[in-house]
Amino acid sequence: MRAAVVTTLAGPAGAEVREVREPSTSSDEVLIDVAFAGVGFPDLLQTRGEYQQRPDLPFIPGFEVAGIVRADVGRFRAGDRVAAMPMLGGWAETVAVREDRVFPLPEHVSLDKAAALPLNYLTVHFALTRRARLTSGERVLVHGAAGGVGTAACQLARAYGAVVIAVVSSAEKGRIAEAAGAHEIVLVDGFRDAVRRLTRGAGVDVIVDPVGGDRFLDSLRSLASEGRLLVLGFTSGAIPTVKVNRLLLGNTAVIGVGSAELWSREPGYLRQQWDDLIPLVESRAIDPVVGRVFPLDDIAAAIRELDERRAVGKMLIRLR
Repeated sequence: MRAAVVTTLAGPAGAEVREVREPSTSSDEVLIDVAFAGVGFPDLLQTRGEYQQRPDLPFIPGFEVAGIVRADVGRFRAGDRVAAMPMLGGWAETVAVREDRVFPLPEHVSLDKAAALPLNYLTVHFALTRRARLTSGERVLVHGAAGGVGTAACQLARAYGAVVIAVVSSAEKGRIAEAAGAHEIVLVDGFRDAVRRLTRGAGVDVIVDPVGGDRFLDSLRSLASEGRLLVLGFTSGAIPTVKVNRLLLGNTAVIGVGSAELWSREPGYLRQQWDDLIPLVESRAIDPVVGRVFPLDDIAAAIRELDERRAVGKMLIRLR
């Protein structure tokens, strides 16, 4: 089979398409013929050896896929359409995935949309429901709101009854965030003043931040009393620091969202999350925003799109 293989930790330049052996399976693994695979920031970090999971070279990246089950395993039957989270190995024509990381799909969900669901939506679900304890009527600020995580956060927060303020870098990205469910759009330059104006000085209750960097302090200053800032990652490339006395002033909290670490400790939680999301998928309250779709041969270009901050929505690669 063909697969995108990272041979050197050189970012986009280190990925190349090769012929490799098909994976073997154990009794609890589902063999999936992959139609689409997601491309996300963790994949970019892995191509540089900067992610917490550092597989030995050479390796096949790919956290999430959608495709067709090849043979009966457990509750799945040959021909089933599924999404899955292999967490590694997804950028290949066929992947073996533990059964507890494979998810059935509603009939109306296309395979490209399905590949955009697992990593971002399950991460944001964990962030909003378990870490932030979001309640209906609260105000949620979403950074990077036109990206894969950002659009998922806009949709889920709105589905849970929140008022969503999206932070974007351009008017074009603002239109994408608005289509994903944001009630208000603000540009990143001067977002703190915009939030103060929109909330009449009260601030927001929850901030979803996959970006980090130099906007972090203004994010803290934008929190309402007892507000929560969710740290999902650092796509800006800079990990911010905070003087914790600032948290005392408004009884605010900075909360880490390490979804992959939690899923390793609580493997059954993934299926609970998926079962929570499916009614929202079926009602179309959440509908993944798919960005560019690259052929497998253009995998380096796909990674570069992320690296250069040009990606909107969820980027995918097509395997079949």
